Amino acid sequence: MKLQTKQLSARHPAARAGTSAALRDASISIASGEQVAIIGPSGAGKTTLLSALACALQPTQGDVMIDGHDPWQLSRPQLQLLRGRLYLAPQVPPLPPRQRVVTSVLAGSLPAMGFWTSLRSLFYPQNISGAHAALEKFDLSEKIFDRVDRLSGGERQRVGLARALVSPATLWLVDEPLSALDPTRAKLVMDSLLAEARARGVTLVMTLHQVDVALARFERIIGLRDGLVAFDLPTRDVTPERLRQLYLQYEEELVGPATGNFAETSIDADKVPSVMHCR
Repeated sequence: MKLQTKQLSARHPAARAGTSAALRDASISIASGEQVAIIGPSGAGKTTLLSALACALQPTQGDVMIDGHDPWQLSRPQLQLLRGRLYLAPQVPPLPPRQRVVTSVLAGSLPAMGFWTSLRSLFYPQNISGAHAALEKFDLSEKIFDRVDRLSGGERQRVGLARALVSPATLWLVDEPLSALDPTRAKLVMDSLLAEARARGVTLVMTLHQVDVALARFERIIGLRDGLVAFDLPTRDVTPERLRQLYLQYEEELVGPATGNFAETSIDADKVPSVMHCR
């Protein structure tokens, strides 16, 4: 699925009316099947950009084009069909607490089901083997019949990601998927998402706080700051100086949490800018 924005401006989904736009004049183009990481300090507009690309947030100015179509010019049935071809994985997935994990995962396949099949699946899951295979990718297969409210935060996060694997979506928009995970599980999540997206030809756009992971695992990085696109570059061109400017006054976020053997490939120490604290 091909994405393009032209001078896109949008407000954060939780913003009150009249507040300034969280994203301003963003113009980007992402090819079908491409894998792109979005980085930047807190409040940069990363989640707002994903929400706009997911057709969950209407722009205040500018345009979003998905496969050459403006979703907000489509009829309601056409817009619903388009939304069924994309999957937005929020940082905290909205999973019903009393629901079984198998049902929560299979909810990802609802856009491909008819009404009666989807209704029946709520009580009698139709593709248990598919849910099991998706959960196995994220080391959660043993939780398939547990209730969601018995899971940890990190386990719920992985259930939300497993939904993408059973969905018919050709665009995955993933918001901070590693925030509640330890380094081992985080590496597993990155391995699974990147490999599955590549194998299926899915377009993957992911926001990350872990800059080292973005540098190691993606070939293209978009940097956002103060609602503006600070840079949009191949990873090899993202220099320490660019990162210093992007995270100026937010240096602690550039260092980020300890990641252990998080990244598949190691990053040379001289490629990550050191943080200096004034006394």
